[in-house]
Amino acid sequence: MFFLVMCSKGFSVSYPLLPPTHQHHMWDAWDMAAEICLSKLPQLIDDPNAEFQPSPFFTEQLTAFEVWLDHGSEDKKPPEQLPIVLQVLLSQSHRFRALVLLGRFLDMGPWAVDLALSVGIFPYVLKLLPTNTIELRQILVFIWTKILSLDKSCQVDLVKDGGHTYFIRFLDSLDAFPEQRAMAAFVIAVIVDGHRMGQEACMNAGLIDVCLRHLQPENLHAQTEPLLLQWLCLCLGKLWEDFPEAQLLGLQTNAPETVICLLSEPRPEVRAAAVFALGNLTTLSNCPDDDSDDDEKVKAEINVVRSLLQISSDGSPLVRSEVAIALTHFALGHNKNLKSVAAEYWKPQSKSLLKSLPSLANINNPSNVYSPNNILQGSIGPVLRVGSDSGAAGRDGHISTSSPIAASSIMHGSPQSDDSSQHSDSGILLRENASNGGLSYTRSRPVDNVIYSQFISTMCSVSKDPDPRIATIGWRALTLIGVEQVAMKSTRFNSGGLHRGETSASTFGMAHSSSWRDMNSGSNSMKFMTPPVSPPQHDYLLLGLRRVCSMEFGQHPINSPDGFANLLLSSATGPSNAELKKLPESTIYNWSCGHFSRPLLTASDDNEETNARREERERIALDFITKCQRSSACKITSQIASWDTRFELGTKAALLLPFSPIVVAADENEKISVWNYDDAQPVNSFHNHKLSDRGLSKLLLINELDECLLLAASSDGNVRIWKNFACKGGQKLVTAFSSVQGHRAAGRSIVIDWQQQSCYLYASGDMSSILVWDLDKEQLLNTIPSSADSAISALSASQVRSGYFAAGFADGSVRIYDVCSPDRPVYVARPHAPRTEKVVGIGFQPGFDPYEIVSASQAGDIQFLDVRMAAEPYLTIEAHRGSLTALAVHRHAPVVASSAKQMIKVFSLEGEQLRIIRYLPSFMGQRTGSVNCLSFHPYKSLLAAGAGHNALVSIYAEENYK
Repeated sequence: MFFLVMCSKGFSVSYPLLPPTHQHHMWDAWDMAAEICLSKLPQLIDDPNAEFQPSPFFTEQLTAFEVWLDHGSEDKKPPEQLPIVLQVLLSQSHRFRALVLLGRFLDMGPWAVDLALSVGIFPYVLKLLPTNTIELRQILVFIWTKILSLDKSCQVDLVKDGGHTYFIRFLDSLDAFPEQRAMAAFVIAVIVDGHRMGQEACMNAGLIDVCLRHLQPENLHAQTEPLLLQWLCLCLGKLWEDFPEAQLLGLQTNAPETVICLLSEPRPEVRAAAVFALGNLTTLSNCPDDDSDDDEKVKAEINVVRSLLQISSDGSPLVRSEVAIALTHFALGHNKNLKSVAAEYWKPQSKSLLKSLPSLANINNPSNVYSPNNILQGSIGPVLRVGSDSGAAGRDGHISTSSPIAASSIMHGSPQSDDSSQHSDSGILLRENASNGGLSYTRSRPVDNVIYSQFISTMCSVSKDPDPRIATIGWRALTLIGVEQVAMKSTRFNSGGLHRGETSASTFGMAHSSSWRDMNSGSNSMKFMTPPVSPPQHDYLLLGLRRVCSMEFGQHPINSPDGFANLLLSSATGPSNAELKKLPESTIYNWSCGHFSRPLLTASDDNEETNARREERERIALDFITKCQRSSACKITSQIASWDTRFELGTKAALLLPFSPIVVAADENEKISVWNYDDAQPVNSFHNHKLSDRGLSKLLLINELDECLLLAASSDGNVRIWKNFACKGGQKLVTAFSSVQGHRAAGRSIVIDWQQQSCYLYASGDMSSILVWDLDKEQLLNTIPSSADSAISALSASQVRSGYFAAGFADGSVRIYDVCSPDRPVYVARPHAPRTEKVVGIGFQPGFDPYEIVSASQAGDIQFLDVRMAAEPYLTIEAHRGSLTALAVHRHAPVVASSAKQMIKVFSLEGEQLRIIRYLPSFMGQRTGSVNCLSFHPYKSLLAAGAGHNALVSIYAEENYK
């Protein structure tokens, strides 16, 4: 900053001293422009009728600037022509080209925007806003998008000059592309972000009507472009944020009904933005006891909260975090009534009520990290018998199946829920019309009690979310209503536990960083790619990328002998300022803004590297597959590596990476270890989570041909996906969700499998259905009835036919299902009859035929079936005399392997026994315990075997393996 000072001699000087400008290179441009003009004077003087030819100076400067754009970068010298380009904007004949080049420059990054602002771009583009030329309007919107993505302070001048009306008109125009209108919505959202004058101006300009008109599904011009839908919702949310007048106007125009329809959209970003918009409406009636509240407003708010409760188990952590944050703010506004409802449930009917709650027996157990939730499930669950009367309607008007809660009733204790009889002896009944003061209000609201009950039950589930950030938000909501004070005494992790104060404030809510999924399809995105054995598919984006953080639990000792009610009502006043500061803040807006700060006009160079690496891996994989398929006698005879994992409870699961000599193993405590079997060196080791309730179900690989991801499925149905797991200390949690949410009776017998080409994840267990998740959309696709009386003990997805999967049952039966025909299985057989031992393993036979399967039962027999033939197996192998523990089917080589106790057998598809591997404890020989797991390499003739009590992992190959 420079200051002008008037001297006594009458001239001005600057402080600090301005640098010399008499030798600036721009003087050369001035000299050239002057010489060009002067050179034309003689001709004009000699011939008065001669036509004046405009100077080519501006055209040449624009060309020079364009050349710099083709070869320049942040690391090179800034373009000398930039100040001249701004002057060219004043010339109507060159204005369009100058704007296009300026847009290209601004797209190079924040440094370019900062440089343009420093040379005075702002007043030039501000004066151009009144233009009506469609071409200029589109490029101006892009330029303003780039400016506001860096400098939010421009919002003041935009509103002062009426610029907001320009962008609202552009948003309402059907002439522009949806992506361009999304930019206009972004500009408007920045204008109203924390700026009351901007909010008032945009509300008066009809912004709410414009946004809702393009969101309404019955409108012929309703938008389907995800980016535009996302920013229409964010724009509304920012307009309603802390602005009661706009909130009232939104309710009067039935905005909640319109936005609720978006909660079933396929893209998680759209669903999260819709939650953000709805969440800013729940703050309208923060004082439900106020007589001035209108019943219609309260009903609208209840409808919003009910819709948010229905998607609290969404597959996307981005959506679930926004739901948890919105519900936490609802808890703040309804603090007193939520405490009263919770107190009513816990108010002792007798002195022995505490003893009647079965889940309270272990409340003082430090290792019982879920004790508070067990209490809530035990006491609240059975009393909530009122199902949801309003589903999350999709844009087509149908009830969404994206939420497991919506599909199986929102209440844990509903008749449709698997938990309805878990704690039926709690002795507590719901009394909606209680008159003992516990539920008395100044206004009669018979529906509020149900909503409050649903809220408490839902937040208990949120506090157990597999994503630690979301679980922390759930605990914050329970803290606000006092439930956390009752539930927690010294709750901590049993391993690496946390105490209050150890977690920074940044753990509340998701941090705005590149850790969330990159919004464009650039190289930062995780992609679901199809294996080379399947037909080419389009790219799939893995959503919900985030960094790992810790949960925070508070410690509140319970000293009151008068029951839970007194503790819950111990704080009669509203939340203090300290509690307000602890409220988590929404992150979807800031995270979404990052999209526009990245280059939008050019593809990332990383894409070319990614595609080249993928093509190379496809070539390598095809070579390996060809060798496997041509091998008529794939005899796995030699042990090439043996690894002592030092797992305390033995090896539960193991798998081999496709393009590196890496084996990944895990134990029942969900400790995951990575080992290089060529170098015999450990690579990495980490825990899937640090909660006390542990148990591993399966390890799976996602995106084998790209950046490989590790899916770790816990026995309780929680799924966590990791990246960089083969880097020392570099593992990052990509996403986490419950694959069997709403089916808690499944216990610890969850089975799961992944289908790469469809991006489907199949999950089931001791339940009556199979849940099909679409991980591209991070959404529950369908719930398929198993049509069987016994539990599912094994699952296998076809890697050839999309949506096709097989299930083995505990009674020895086998069924095949097709997602396209979910009503009933396409094939049913009992190949292991008359034996009724459970199916231990099932898989599709190697090759491209999706109709041949292999099934192994615990009795020791392996059955080969053809779906196109009768239900009887065409080949039977009596592999073991009982106690079969694992089955592995190679994806391409014609071999299968099975294990029982201390023995592994390898068979051909014709039933020939190719190899027996015996595990006999001896001083010199191979030494291991009972084999727990088997896994073939995806493309090579390699077999990994994980042992029991001594936790060895052994790898076997053919004799000629190098």
